[in-house]
Amino acid sequence: MTALAQVPTASGPAAAPPPPRRGRHRLLPYLLLLPGAAWLFVFFALPLLQLAAASLYDPTGSLSTGYALTWAFGNYPDALQAYWPHFLRSFLYAGIALVLGLLMGYPLAYAIAQKAGRWKHLLLVCVVAPMFTSFLVRTLAWKTILSDNGAVVGLLRDVHLLGADGRLLATPVAVILGLTYNFLPFLVLPLYASLERLDYRLLEAASDLYASGVQAFRRVTLPLSMPGLIAGTLLFFIPATGDYINAVLLGTPSEYMIGNVIDSAFLVRLDYPQGAALSFLLMAAILAVVFVYLRRAGTEEVL
Repeated sequence: MTALAQVPTASGPAAAPPPPRRGRHRLLPYLLLLPGAAWLFVFFALPLLQLAAASLYDPTGSLSTGYALTWAFGNYPDALQAYWPHFLRSFLYAGIALVLGLLMGYPLAYAIAQKAGRWKHLLLVCVVAPMFTSFLVRTLAWKTILSDNGAVVGLLRDVHLLGADGRLLATPVAVILGLTYNFLPFLVLPLYASLERLDYRLLEAASDLYASGVQAFRRVTLPLSMPGLIAGTLLFFIPATGDYINAVLLGTPSEYMIGNVIDSAFLVRLDYPQGAALSFLLMAAILAVVFVYLRRAGTEEVL
């Protein structure tokens, strides 16, 4: 009787399962992150560290004699002093292209999201379809479109917007148009994603409260689309600032951007310290602009 009384029953406390091993469950998320973290470390962090070291090499070195890490911080002011006009040109061209992209991309994204109806998916395909081809091929197509004997230049000459010897190719206009076209999908798609979730009843409510179309856009549509607008402008502006293909194919050396200088430093002049220093200066400048923009955009969104 005593032995039987000590046997636990199925309904008693002793029948409860043992507690799970919480240590293993806590480590599981970190183990899942390990492959991605390893990939970023090998293919992003290590090259970035190598680039930082190269920017501090002795500028008198070469590939034949070798480079020595002399902590030559003077490479940075020397590179900036030599090529500051290219920095300004890069940000100027990218900024103008971004404004043009917003003037075209925002209405396009709004029309696709709210007005396209059954044509929505077809229009989205039309926006994305150019990205199925090479970036280089698309830029070469613009070289043909803007050529001196092309239809665009001929039409502008006929309406006297260009002189008889006027041209678009090999000008800043061609480079900016190429930047706008090539990076426009990166702006339209995030905007579409935000505007597609917009509740149209909010606009009707604004109209019922006697808001004009401009007021409804400024107080309802624009704030609700701000996440897509911020993401789209960053995805457009950052690669456009460092681009060098459009300036090579659609411009002349007078329109070269800082990306062209970095490309020449690494592949033509083989000046690795200067190329690395220019790369870090470009990254720092873009990060500064993005930080100010995000602070400003976040403040406006709150207001």
